[in-house]
Amino acid sequence: MDDWFAIEQIDEQTFAISEYKHWEETHCYLLLGNESALLIDTGLGVSNIRKVVEQLTNLPVLVTTTHVHWDHIGGHKWFEKIAVFEKEKDWLTEKFPLPLQAVRNQLTKYPCAFPSDFNIDDYQIFQGKPDRILFDGDCIDLGERKVYVIHTPGHSPGHCCYYEAQKQYLYSGDLIYKGSLDAFYPSTDPQLFLQSIRKVQAYPVSRILPGHHDLNISISLINHIEKAFSTLEKEGKLVQGNGIFDFEEFQIHI
Repeated sequence: MDDWFAIEQIDEQTFAISEYKHWEETHCYLLLGNESALLIDTGLGVSNIRKVVEQLTNLPVLVTTTHVHWDHIGGHKWFEKIAVFEKEKDWLTEKFPLPLQAVRNQLTKYPCAFPSDFNIDDYQIFQGKPDRILFDGDCIDLGERKVYVIHTPGHSPGHCCYYEAQKQYLYSGDLIYKGSLDAFYPSTDPQLFLQSIRKVQAYPVSRILPGHHDLNISISLINHIEKAFSTLEKEGKLVQGNGIFDFEEFQIHI
């Protein structure tokens, strides 16, 4: 098993594939059905995540992503079947919103023991044609296992969470996690971020599976984040350029 990745088994059919050695501490999720598998996000792309996936399943794999940011699509290059939400299709197929050097700078922002065969000068942002375009409410059927697309913009225009009604799992991407909740980029929207949090509040959730950092987080974090955003809104501070606000388990950067 590639030692760049950490594998954690969520249940018999669900695995977290994590990059704890990097400051982003990204999580990707492999979901196994009876007929096919779904890989939600592919991480940084500094080591071949497909080799890890192939050790966990022989099923055909569809790759999708919570959003088309560099740290969530890096490993797309090792897969053939790719899905993307319609509002970020152009980021994947035509032009990524950040220049390559800016992404390379982010990737090497802090010291990191990268894999021995990784060369930052060879690093490229994935660009490719998706096999499937996703829309809000779509169902991805893996065979006796269904995953639903929830459009949750704010961190990015096409950010999505994925939801399993049977297990009540919420794959929350960069909407819900312990860390800096970022809505300060030009392509972000703090008001939409708040609306998206309220949207996922309507779903019964037994476990949150986040895009970064601590994998074991309380479902109460959804309400805590909603309260924090709501407080900033009431105070007239939920506007880009107001800076970083610290809360007990997370930050909001707007």
